[in-house]
Amino acid sequence: MEVEEAFSLVGQMGPYQVYLCVLLAVLLQLYVATEAILIALVGATPSYHWDLQGLSANQSHGNHSVSEQRAFGEWLLSANGSEVHKHIRFGSSFTSIVSEWFLIGNASYKVSAASSFYFSGVFLGAISFGQLSDRFGRKKVYLTGFALDILFGIANGFSPSYEFFAVSQFLVGMMNGGMSLVAFVLLNECVGTAYWALAGSIGGLFFAVGIAQFALLGYFIRSWRTLAVVVNLEGAVVFLLSLFIPESPRWLYSQGRLNEAEDALYLIAKRNHKQKCTFSLKRPAERSSREAGSFMDLFRYRILLGRTLIMMFTWFVCSLVYYGLTLNVGDLGGSIYANLALSGLIEIPAYPICIYLINQKWFGRKRTLSAFLFLGGLACLIVMFLPKKRDTGMFAVVNSRSLSLLGKLAISAAFNIVYIYTSELYPTVIRNVGMGACSMFSRVGGIIAPFVPSLKSVQWSLPYIVFGAAGLLSGLLSLLLPETLNNPLLETIADLQECSYWRLGDEAMSLQGLDGSQSGDRDSSTGSGSEDEFYDADEETHMIK
Repeated sequence: MEVEEAFSLVGQMGPYQVYLCVLLAVLLQLYVATEAILIALVGATPSYHWDLQGLSANQSHGNHSVSEQRAFGEWLLSANGSEVHKHIRFGSSFTSIVSEWFLIGNASYKVSAASSFYFSGVFLGAISFGQLSDRFGRKKVYLTGFALDILFGIANGFSPSYEFFAVSQFLVGMMNGGMSLVAFVLLNECVGTAYWALAGSIGGLFFAVGIAQFALLGYFIRSWRTLAVVVNLEGAVVFLLSLFIPESPRWLYSQGRLNEAEDALYLIAKRNHKQKCTFSLKRPAERSSREAGSFMDLFRYRILLGRTLIMMFTWFVCSLVYYGLTLNVGDLGGSIYANLALSGLIEIPAYPICIYLINQKWFGRKRTLSAFLFLGGLACLIVMFLPKKRDTGMFAVVNSRSLSLLGKLAISAAFNIVYIYTSELYPTVIRNVGMGACSMFSRVGGIIAPFVPSLKSVQWSLPYIVFGAAGLLSGLLSLLLPETLNNPLLETIADLQECSYWRLGDEAMSLQGLDGSQSGDRDSSTGSGSEDEFYDADEETHMIK
């Protein structure tokens, strides 16, 4: 029998697969989340004092007049490193790389750069680890990447200089992004296909919980070096448990290693308490050849071109706004730990809400995605109309913090929808290529995101204007895409064009029916499906563009 039939015998979601979900979609995601937003606390700026000749002595950052602030800012931009070390005194509430290496003034960009290095590593890791796991196996690549992730993460906590920290951030991002992608594939290949969506949703949900967990750890561990090490000790526990999981039976089967695939399946059956389960795998049947999609096909066909450009921009915006708002929690006022925890917890209701809406005929994929992008963009834009400092009356509730959290909830829902929607927009022969191309632009958004909050130095609400304008524009563009709810998945590019003929033909026949009912002659309006051939599939692209 084939491997899919074997899963019906060993169990598609038995007790052991539930354990794998806990390990790879819960515990692992808690760790992955802490690495992804580590810089939110490790790169936070503690309060500091300065003592300069010509300025009032012992002034505190944020508690001085505008003229003193301007004079200090001008000095800070022109001062060399030794002068900054001599005159600046950081508070003792917590330590960070800012207080360690005096990353303020004209060196403050280095904090954003360190975060950008991390997401650059994620970009490279996601590309390379997928190919490596296809060649060498899921488990080997996952465990190797995980071990190096922990090693580089601990090295992060012992960084002797900023340059060492930045390089280790890149390496952590590469390992973290790569191994988490392989772990997701490994988990899906160990459960029945009916539970793939569930496994993915659990992972996304506990990524959000991981943000809140990291805020809690940061509250109790105020030393950035200790925090970086403790986070990776948590990862070491997950790594040790991962040593005993099986290799993907689906990957082994695809490689023709039938005996090893059977052993992996029998292990799953044994731990699912199905001792009497017996089966024998046969070699995969030779599949009929069909057209193979390439990256250039995304831009060669006008229908695919329109969909690809819109979805690339939407993925870019989702990542830009999601990580931008998360990393901006230090500028919202109040406790940075409470803000970060709320930033994670606010995502939790987004998952059930968006899953419910995208399956409703009156909302579907397209309208739900557009609505959440509009909501997120609008919440961010409203910030620019708020008074800069006013915490009384209505503004005690409607402020930059609450609107930022609303924007985070909306963009989290949009991010979840875009995974599902994108996979349904592309035919099977080019689906992986399309998902990969859109995911690449998502990583680009993550690389840029750390620098957007720095725009507050130009105008305090400018970061929110950028997030809001991007959200509204992507929400508008997404309305130009077709609805995919309850439509069959397309297999080939030819199916995509046939679907366009069918859709446009249906619209024309509906209009004919409407005209016929108004004239009282319904018979003449029914028409036949043969008229569909007169409709150009490229007309759909005009709607997209």
